[in-house]
Amino acid sequence: MKNTLKQYLPSIIIAVILSLFIRTYVAEAMKVPTGSMIPTIEINDRLFVEKLMWMTKLKHSDIVVFHSPVEPKKYVKRLIGLPGDVVEVKDGLLYRNQELVDEPYIKDKMNYNYGPVTVPDDQYFFLGDNRNESFDSHLWPNPFVKKDKIIGKVWFEIPTHLFAK
Repeated sequence: MKNTLKQYLPSIIIAVILSLFIRTYVAEAMKVPTGSMIPTIEINDRLFVEKLMWMTKLKHSDIVVFHSPVEPKKYVKRLIGLPGDVVEVKDGLLYRNQELVDEPYIKDKMNYNYGPVTVPDDQYFFLGDNRNESFDSHLWPNPFVKKDKIIGKVWFEIPTHLFAK
């Protein structure tokens, strides 16, 4: 028994260090706790988040995980505004830089007006796909997320129904 443990100990230590490194700096699996991204992402869906932000360029409509600017939680939302963008919700429709944004992933029209606001340098503006139920940028005292609060971009999703028994 003692020799067996001694034989496998280096492999176990390497595996633990490697998994911690990957989870911290490369990719992480997460479970979605809320319905803020319905219908795109359902409650309890699993996400794989790519964390190599120094290699990744964020673009409009990316689904991103970040540290909330209003509470000690991680949020998953859709990237709506990049630095310099002017974002506005008017008559239930989203406008970016005064152009209507096509959002086929939205189920219900927004029941609020918002903005216009200009996204500052090194900050981003996020909305959930379940716009009327999502606690997101349009409701926060400061509607922007600083670049250093970004955890990563959603790489792929595994729907909850694949885990159902």
